[in-house]
Order: sequence, then structure tokens, then C-alpha cells
Amino acid sequence: MDFGLFSNQKVSANSHNISYSKKTLKKMKSIFKIFSIVTIMMLTIASCTDAQSKNTTKTKFKVLGNCEMCKKTIETSLSVKGVKTADWNVDTKIIEIVYQPDKISEEKLHDLISASGYDTDKKKGDDKAYSELPGCCQYTRK
Repeated sequence: MDFGLFSNQKVSANSHNISYSKKTLKKMKSIFKIFSIVTIMMLTIASCTDAQSKNTTKTKFKVLGNCEMCKKTIETSLSVKGVKTADWNVDTKIIEIVYQPDKISEEKLHDLISASGYDTDKKKGDDKAYSELPGCCQYTRK
């Protein structure tokens, strides 16, 4: 008995008389399903990311330091939950931080930087941490 289930049989795909094997059509359907699932997942992730970015605040303040090593240490000190971005400018000595105020306070941002040895405009850096900074990172303190 032949029920038309063999992969070498052709099925018309459209009015242009293009024919594909049932096996090929099955693969195309699978690829379409996978593509649809991936698209839905990406849209879901994008909408979650967008929702999170709405709950952020941007702040700027002065942080004393001298060089690219300072920049790395200062920015790394803010690699914590709730901080989205931290960018310290070597020339202006201003740090720009995007953070989630429901997860971390601005006061805590100052605390984290000062714990790494650097003075902010609101908090003096930890003396022990400052003394352990490389010579190029030490500056005249107030």
C-alpha cells in the first residue's frame, strides 16, 4: 500500500509549479517554527530590557584621580548590582553613572568609590586603600 509518506514524493508548493519533497517541506516548517520561537524570545528580552532602563537615574560628580589606571579602579569599584554604567573622565575628573535607585543609593556609590581609595566630592577616600594605590594614582589630598 502506498500512502504517500515517502520523502521522495513531490508536493506542489504554489501556483508556479515549484515542487518540494515532503521531507523538504517538513524541514522548512521546522525552521519556521524555530525562527518564530527565537523571534518571540528576542522581543521578550528586548521589552524586559526596555522596562529596566526606565527605572534608572543618571548622576554626575567629581572623583579625584590622575590616569587610566585610576579610571579602571574607579569604574570597577562600581561593578555591582544596580549600576548599569560608570564612566570616569580622566581630564574633567567627573564620573557619570547610570544606576537603579531602587537597588542602590547615590550615597552607596560614593561609599564604593571611596572604599577603593579615591576621594569624591562628598566622601574622602579610605586612607589605607589610598596608600596602597600605585604612585601614579596618588594625588594631593585636601
